[in-house]
Amino acid sequence: MRPLTFLRSNLPWLSAGFLLTFLSSFGQTFFISLFADGIRTDFGLSHGEWGLIYSLGTATSALVMVWAGGLTDRFRARGIGTFVLVLLAFACLFMALNPVWWLLPLVIFLLRFSGQGMLSHIAVVAMARWFTAARGKALSFATLGFASGEALLPLIFVSLMALFDWQNLWLLTAAIALLGIPALRLLLTTERTPQSITASSSSVGMLSRHWARLEAMRHWLFWLMIPALLGPSAFNTAFFFHQVHFAEIKHISHLQLVAYFPFYTGVSIIAMVLSGLALDRFGTPRLIPFMQLPMIAAFTIFAYASDGAALFLGFVFLGLTSGFNTTLPAAFWAEFYGTRFIGSIKAMAAAIMVLGSAIGPGITGYGIDHGIGLERQYLLVAVYFAFSTICMTIGVIRARPMLPAAP
Repeated sequence: MRPLTFLRSNLPWLSAGFLLTFLSSFGQTFFISLFADGIRTDFGLSHGEWGLIYSLGTATSALVMVWAGGLTDRFRARGIGTFVLVLLAFACLFMALNPVWWLLPLVIFLLRFSGQGMLSHIAVVAMARWFTAARGKALSFATLGFASGEALLPLIFVSLMALFDWQNLWLLTAAIALLGIPALRLLLTTERTPQSITASSSSVGMLSRHWARLEAMRHWLFWLMIPALLGPSAFNTAFFFHQVHFAEIKHISHLQLVAYFPFYTGVSIIAMVLSGLALDRFGTPRLIPFMQLPMIAAFTIFAYASDGAALFLGFVFLGLTSGFNTTLPAAFWAEFYGTRFIGSIKAMAAAIMVLGSAIGPGITGYGIDHGIGLERQYLLVAVYFAFSTICMTIGVIRARPMLPAAP
C-alpha cells in the first residue's frame, strides 16, 4: 500500500499515536530540562543534587513501568490513554504548585511515568500490534509526535520564559494535557482491541512462536540488547538534561543552543521515516546493528566542538540515531518475540530505557560536581556506544536464523 493511501485509510489510529507521543513531551527530559535553571535556583540545588533527584524519580517510574506497561495487553488504548493523560495533567499541576524541594522526586516520578513512560508505551505498542505488514510506516507516522515536540516546544517555552515565571508555564502544560483527552477519545471512537488483533492478525517471533515476558527475559538475545536499550535513553537524556550547562561551557546562550533543536528534529524525522520504510522492506535484523553508530560521532563532536558548524554536525548525527530509535526497537520486539505479549515485553524494555534515563543525568551530574567535565564525559559516552553496537550486532546475527521464514 502506498504511503498516502495507507495514511488516509488509517488516519484516526495513526493520529491517536501522534497525539500520545506529542503529549509525552511534557514528561520527556528535553522539556523538563528547559526549566532546570529555574528549578535549581528556586530550590537551591547543585547540578549533582538536581541530577540525583531526577534520577530517583525516573528510576522509580522505571520500576512501576514493569507492571503498568503490561496493562496495554489487557485494556484499550482509548481507556488507558485517558487515565494517563489525567495523571500527566496532575503531574504538571504538581510541578507548578510544589513549594518544597523534597517533593521534587515525587513530581519527577509522576511526570516521567505518565509522560515518558506510559504515553510513549501506549502509542508504540498500539502501532506495533495494530499494524503488521505496514508496521514501519505506522511507527514512523505515530512517532512524529516525539519529533514535533522536540522541534516546537523548546523554542516556544524558552521564549515564554522571558514573559512568565516557569511555574506558570507548567499550568499551561496541565491545560494542554487535559485538552488531549477529548481529542484522543474522538480519534479512537472506533478502536481495534488487543483481543481482536491478537486473534486475527498476530505475528510470531523466533522459533515461530509467541514469547511471554519471562521467556524473553531468560533468552540471551534480551541481555545482549540491554546495553543498546540503556545507551540512547541514558546519554541522550543526559545531553538534554544538562543543556543549560552545556551552553555555558560552549560559551553560547541557552536560546542559541535550542535554536539547533529544530535541525536536530528535522534530521530525526527524516531518519524516522526512512527507517520505517526500510524496515518494512528489509526487516529489523538488517538495520538495527547500525542504529547507534551515529551516536559515536555525535558525542565525539560534542566533546571537541568549538564553533556553530561543529555543533550543527553533532546535532545531525544525534538526530539520526534518535530517528532510528523511535521505529527500529519497537519493531524489533514484535519481529523477534511476536505480538501476542508485546505489551508486557515492551514494558520491560521501556522500563530499562527509563532506568537508563535515570542513570544518565545522575552519573553526569555527579561527574560535573566532582570535576569531570561534560566534554571529557562525552568521549567516554562515545566508547560506550561502540560497545553497545558490538553487543547488539552479535545478538542479532546469532538470532536471525531463528526467525520464521518470510511468507
